[in-house]
Amino acid sequence: MSSSSPVTISLNGILLGARLCLAILPGSIALGAVFGTVAAQKGLTLLETMMMQGLVFAGASQFVAMEVYRDPINWGVALAMAGVVAAVNMRMLLVGASLRPWMGGQPAWQVYPTLFVLTDINWLLAVRHYDEGHRDWGVLLGSGLLLWVVWCLSVLPGYFFGSLIENPQDWGLDVVLPAFFAALLVPLWKGRRQTVGWALAGLVATATWTLFGGYWGVLTGALAGAFAGAYLND
Repeated sequence: MSSSSPVTISLNGILLGARLCLAILPGSIALGAVFGTVAAQKGLTLLETMMMQGLVFAGASQFVAMEVYRDPINWGVALAMAGVVAAVNMRMLLVGASLRPWMGGQPAWQVYPTLFVLTDINWLLAVRHYDEGHRDWGVLLGSGLLLWVVWCLSVLPGYFFGSLIENPQDWGLDVVLPAFFAALLVPLWKGRRQTVGWALAGLVATATWTLFGGYWGVLTGALAGAFAGAYLND
């Protein structure tokens, strides 16, 4: 398909997006179930857990927020949770900006609901689809909607059976999140240019964490990698 194909959205594109993300659903289910376990052990009710799962819809941010959460919750804890979630999700500013050449001219009432279901995974699927010359952004919407539904349901087994697991580390559940994101790097590999950007992002993030602690390394690492990718030649 020519790269000059008109930008559009169609039912076929939505169904294609849902089909493309089927392969990564097992990982998403496992990650969602682990969050259900963490939420149950933290004392959240099922309603609170489901609301966080469906409204925040960001795996890494939800786990970070649970590290900050304290019961009973107060304004200080609530602001701290909002702050760390914002810091971890700051990378989505860059992810969203990368979609502007594709969706920038579309009606806001279509774009903003689609951006609600934007994740690292369906962004990757959609960008690969775009790079192949396709312009149907239903791929982004369809994959995001299916991921959202599965993500919301996946919390249930972890929430109800999580009480049976006293120490998630004994089962290796603490490595699910880093393994999940490491797997996302594989299809992004395009050569030496990515190596430099990834290495710089890792160094800056590690240095930020060492000097300041917390989760600001996610933001500084993302910005460093973005600048490296933008200005360094192969």
